[in-house]
Amino acid sequence: MTVQDSLTDIDAFAAEWETWHRQKDASLAHEHGFLAVTGLHWPAGDPQRFPDAPGTWSTGDDGVTVELGDGEELVVDGVPVRGRHGFGVIPERGGVNAVWGKAVIEVAKRGGQDVIRPRHPDHALRTDFAGTPAYAPHPRWVVAGRYFPFAEPRPTTVGASVEGLQHVYDAPGEVRFEVDGRELSLTAFNGHAPGSLLVLFTDATSGVTTYAANRALNIDAPGPDGTVVLDFNRATNLPCAYTDFATCPLPPAENRLPVAVEAGEKIPYERKPAGQ
Repeated sequence: MTVQDSLTDIDAFAAEWETWHRQKDASLAHEHGFLAVTGLHWPAGDPQRFPDAPGTWSTGDDGVTVELGDGEELVVDGVPVRGRHGFGVIPERGGVNAVWGKAVIEVAKRGGQDVIRPRHPDHALRTDFAGTPAYAPHPRWVVAGRYFPFAEPRPTTVGASVEGLQHVYDAPGEVRFEVDGRELSLTAFNGHAPGSLLVLFTDATSGVTTYAANRALNIDAPGPDGTVVLDFNRATNLPCAYTDFATCPLPPAENRLPVAVEAGEKIPYERKPAGQ
């Protein structure tokens, strides 16, 4: 391979990464994405009104209920509702989006608790979004590894970006790999796509150039022999890196890497102190 071929390969690699990163930021900045969230509310037994949502809200054994006032309306599953409406019991990590004009009122359950999370397209965090800073992509951070499934999935309790909240995930196995000759491993959770994996981690850059609380990396389904590829160039921020209205999980304690992974997304502009 000539030097020119090598440079061409790196340019193609960077262009593919740039396309991926633009798409990721576009999803984040969707009109009802996390940048549009204006509040994180915790309904209780006594009805209460929130400033960025219609009606009065409460929760109990039958799930979340809203009592809409005169002239107030939500659209749930395409059906307009007025007066009293029950959302029923929502499963953990589940949710329902009720449309209110141009906004969406998310009714969800996180860490065993019901939450109300309004999403308004005109929220300044969304309209002022200038993209996410990141390290320049480089093939050296595409790392080969191997997946080792546990005999049985391990229920794993982790903290959350909201104090006092906990999440429980089944960890099906761990991923082992090397960085600069150092053997490392990460406990893995199930990813969104069938067979895929998700790892949450921190490393020596956390709190310095990358978000302190957590980083996330999706891994494609392992090969027949357990081989996986960890492309740390695609390590991303979770929503809590941008907004306090997220309930993101923290990494398991064993997923604190003792090396500096200088790849992937950096601390969002929105979280940097003034003047930096």
